[in-house]
Amino acid sequence: MHELALCEAILDTVTRQAGGRRVDRVHVRIGYFRQVVPDSLLFSWELLTEGTELAGCALDIEHVPAIVECRSCGARTTLDAPIMVCGTCVGSDVALLCGEEFLIASIDRAREVF
Repeated sequence: MHELALCEAILDTVTRQAGGRRVDRVHVRIGYFRQVVPDSLLFSWELLTEGTELAGCALDIEHVPAIVECRSCGARTTLDAPIMVCGTCVGSDVALLCGEEFLIASIDRAREVF
């Protein structure tokens, strides 16, 4: 279950960036080719944040589809399976435009009220 290790990395980064302030929400972008199981990632997040300063912090997951562009015909195809072929000409000379992402897109920290 590599989702636990991924959550540990997210947790470490968010904790450093929060600077001691409460965090309400973390938004991550995860590409199709990262093979992350969303339910496992959310379960791991709950497990790791329980009893910490990030307890109750929501983890929002944005799924990024794998999109290829054909170098032969120029068509763009959103892949339904991890097979790198053009959906128009069925050529294999394609460039992956997106789908390998794994990044923290935003961290919503609580506003301080004076």
